Amino acid sequence: MSDRADSSMEQDGRGVASGAFDAAMQVGTRLRHARLTIGARLKDVAEAASCSESLLSKLENNKIRPSLNMLSRICDALNLTIGQLFETPDSEQTVVVREDARVVVNLDPVQGKGMRMERLIPYTKGHLLQSTMHIIAPGGGSEGVVTHDGEEVGYLLSGAIELLLGDRVFRINAGDSFIYRSEIPHGYRNVGDEEARIIFVNTPPTF
Repeated sequence: MSDRADSSMEQDGRGVASGAFDAAMQVGTRLRHARLTIGARLKDVAEAASCSESLLSKLENNKIRPSLNMLSRICDALNLTIGQLFETPDSEQTVVVREDARVVVNLDPVQGKGMRMERLIPYTKGHLLQSTMHIIAPGGGSEGVVTHDGEEVGYLLSGAIELLLGDRVFRINAGDSFIYRSEIPHGYRNVGDEEARIIFVNTPPTF
């Protein structure tokens, strides 16, 4: 495609994601909407996600933010993937995602040990792949392990992490890559003194 054609697409909005998406402030709102859509009670979802009703209520009202592990459990209880939770109306047509237009999800920013997840590929049922960048503060991490269908590969752009995979623990340094079946319980923790950045690609888009 020529530069001129690409510029035309950007100007008329087709195929180019533009404008920041404030996912950080919408995590709770979207969780609550998803629960009400299926007619589930707060108590039912809390029990299925192994958390208290009080905690879930605070999450739904955006008073606190979940850890990655907690968000994954709640989405499982709602029969959703994390990707579906942050689906945007124009995902199907998006080809280029500008850096300042990524869906950003801030998770568990407690005592400076939070993390954020930036979606590199917008969620859509038509995609075979899914990709996110996880940015983790020193001492932060997934706060437990998660499981889902598929296979994923990770590449550590910067920092140092501890990768938890089943009953094994791996030290991962900047420049290292790793791969595993997503059904194996997996998680990570930033064990370095600087921010860690991981690019994940998984298929199918079940996370």
